[in-house]
Amino acid sequence: MSTPHRRNVSSAWIDSFRGRSDLAGARLPVLIREWAKTRSGPQQVLECHLTGRALFRALSRIDPTVENIPWDRGIKREAHRRHRRPYIFSEEEIRCLLKTALSFASQQSLRPRTAYMMLVLGYCAGLRISETVRLDVGDFHVDDRILEIRGTKFFKSRHLPLSGSVCAALCSYLDLRKQAGGPINPAAPLLWHSERVARYSYGMARTLLIPILRRAGLKPLPGRVGARIHDLRHGFVVNRMLAWYRDGINPQSRLPYLATYLGHKDINSTLVYLTITQKLLQEASERFRLRCARILRSSIEGGNA
Repeated sequence: MSTPHRRNVSSAWIDSFRGRSDLAGARLPVLIREWAKTRSGPQQVLECHLTGRALFRALSRIDPTVENIPWDRGIKREAHRRHRRPYIFSEEEIRCLLKTALSFASQQSLRPRTAYMMLVLGYCAGLRISETVRLDVGDFHVDDRILEIRGTKFFKSRHLPLSGSVCAALCSYLDLRKQAGGPINPAAPLLWHSERVARYSYGMARTLLIPILRRAGLKPLPGRVGARIHDLRHGFVVNRMLAWYRDGINPQSRLPYLATYLGHKDINSTLVYLTITQKLLQEASERFRLRCARILRSSIEGGNA
């Protein structure tokens, strides 16, 4: 399956060895070692080694003499130590982000509303940006309030029920898109680049959204620190859990449904997105306090009977 991440890895591999004629015919461990030297952080170095070990497994089926990649536990340990925690947006930050998107470009352009729609789908429906840019007009079933996500990560397709506000935002966007001359046939891209008269690519979407994060004050100008686009998906999970707590629902019983909604193979992948925030801790503590109080009261009453 072709994904933006795998395409990025392939591009990085090609760029790293461009002009390196000295590595022609080099052994796989040497290639991986030299590739890792060109990467900027421990997580990228870890990805190099994991890619190298995957290549070894594939090549060893053809050539049993191919050398394996020496595994260094320190690489994984350092990557985990410096792993960036997800940025969980507050409601005020999301409102600021949406407002910034709408004011980011000329109002004659469709770009502000497209950026707004990307942010809404990421935060309110938990979509990956790669899923968002692949949406077609026919994937939005307005009468059923359903968004169809087809053939994404893990070869999964799914139908997502949407809230009334998200449906209203999509309908408004489609009206503006039609006024801008966007094609309305079902196979046309839902998020339409009016200047290029084409579908947004993964890279184009990042180029559109990252400056909005910066202008909203959520991401500093230099480096990779601050909020990321993918953190919208993390925020979706945390806020869904909070809503279940506040509605008196046991969140653990709903995790399989959440995993399906997100397009995960199982709840283990979903748990990666479950960042424990102060609000979640407060809700869980209050649930525990009320439950223990009931048990203690029943025990006391039973003892006095």
